[in-house]
Amino acid sequence: MPANESVAWNDLQSHAYYMSQSHISTLFREETDRFSLYTFEQNKFLLDLSKQRITEETLALLIKLAEEKGLQQWIQKLFDGDHVNDSEDRPALHTALRTPADRILSINDKNIIDEVHSNLSRMEEIVERIHSGQWRGFTGHSIDTVVNIGVGGSDLGPFMACKALAENQADTAKSLKIHFVSSMDGSQLAELLSELNPARTLFVISSKSFTTIDTLANAQTAKEWLKKSSYAASEETLISRHFIGVSANPDKVCEWGIPKSNQLEFWDWTGGRYSMWSTIGLPIALKLGMSGFREFLNGAHEMDEHFRNAAFSENLPVLLAMAGIWNINFLNINAHAILPYDGRLSHIPAYLEQLEMESNGKSVDRQGNNVDYKTCPILWGEVGTNAQHAFYQLLHQGTEAVMCDFIVAARRYHDTNNPELQHQHQLNLANCLAQSRILALGDSVLEGAESAPAFKRYKGNQPCTTIMLDELNPFSFGQLIALYEHKVFVQSVIWDINPFDQWGVELGKKVATSLLDALGTERKQPDFDSSTNGLINRITERGE
Repeated sequence: MPANESVAWNDLQSHAYYMSQSHISTLFREETDRFSLYTFEQNKFLLDLSKQRITEETLALLIKLAEEKGLQQWIQKLFDGDHVNDSEDRPALHTALRTPADRILSINDKNIIDEVHSNLSRMEEIVERIHSGQWRGFTGHSIDTVVNIGVGGSDLGPFMACKALAENQADTAKSLKIHFVSSMDGSQLAELLSELNPARTLFVISSKSFTTIDTLANAQTAKEWLKKSSYAASEETLISRHFIGVSANPDKVCEWGIPKSNQLEFWDWTGGRYSMWSTIGLPIALKLGMSGFREFLNGAHEMDEHFRNAAFSENLPVLLAMAGIWNINFLNINAHAILPYDGRLSHIPAYLEQLEMESNGKSVDRQGNNVDYKTCPILWGEVGTNAQHAFYQLLHQGTEAVMCDFIVAARRYHDTNNPELQHQHQLNLANCLAQSRILALGDSVLEGAESAPAFKRYKGNQPCTTIMLDELNPFSFGQLIALYEHKVFVQSVIWDINPFDQWGVELGKKVATSLLDALGTERKQPDFDSSTNGLINRITERGE
């Protein structure tokens, strides 16, 4: 049954008619202790929904909707390895990647938990070789630079995590520099190669299929750079000492030239945007050391267990997801700002853009029918203190209704004796709390604001969620990312869509390939639409 034909959906529509007339500031006056009513915690991880336009009735109806849509059964299917990715006929087992070694999960008569930990052990060997200086380049010098070449999930997740957890870098990795390359036009790589020592540089080629044109083009450029830099070394030697392949397609990795000894594997049941828990997370492990990487996995597993077992009324991913459903489908809010108040989390908006919009940016349900309700909103964001000087004008006084997630760590610099840094963190916290307060409550927080001219008024009523970590470390960061992964899954269940495929990105790749002949040296006569033909001709004219 379509989501919008359920009893709870209809009840929520009736409820929304009244709630849409209300203001969050009024809700705070009516319920003076909203914080205790609408704040939920799990192992020092706090979710504050008190600045959402909700009441206890709203939450009860949303939970009823989740129950009517069979959410508990879908959660069980996800963890049991059922083929929840039905369009590709396979499971989605990213949760298995962070499951402890003593568990058993059989898929096709194999305990995949054993396979996961076998790959982690293989990754640990590589990390230790690099950290100890035993991995040596073609001149015999130890590696001091790693370049991760990937795109999408093979880039965004590891890049974000390495940035977020830089302060947790392992002592054995202090001298190791880690870079990320993803752009197809070669600009990132060209600029980077001009600064690197080929004898000390190791390339990690990360691609699930190992057929991604963007990634392989950059990998080929890196190979040619090494060959030009080391005329005395054979190509086989260069590849064996300077390339690692991470893929679910080992045959293609071998075909490219990377030997089995330099390969790390993962599986087709690991979606790209869910893959940094796997060997795709090699750069994270190189940054943190394997103990830090395992803490990252442990944090995610902690959230997995909470998601799997907690009652919906206390379940952080479920509550975060259902608050989003309320905003999108009943209050008609289709814009979502991600606002981390921590420079270390500067890449989390981009990561969540992919995680949510590639997963739930769908208009066809699991039965192949076009949906007649909204699904994933448009996400964007920036570090909060930067965003305050950019798009907060729209949030405060624009015409768009926007839901906002504020992400912050309560503690930082608490183990230093530097009062200036401690003051800066307090300043950051003050800005985070002030902005969420004004966005939700408007200028009702100021005495006499009603007498100000219209252009100075702050209307408020923008629903805000605050996610507060005790402090940012590998464990809490794992909790945070798993929270959002499960939020995406819950919303997909409500909308009855498959969040684990991404057919919307495939056609562009195919059409781009078909255009290469028209742009190549042979310059075959184009036969496309008039705009594309005209642009190709103009490019050709200017290239002559």
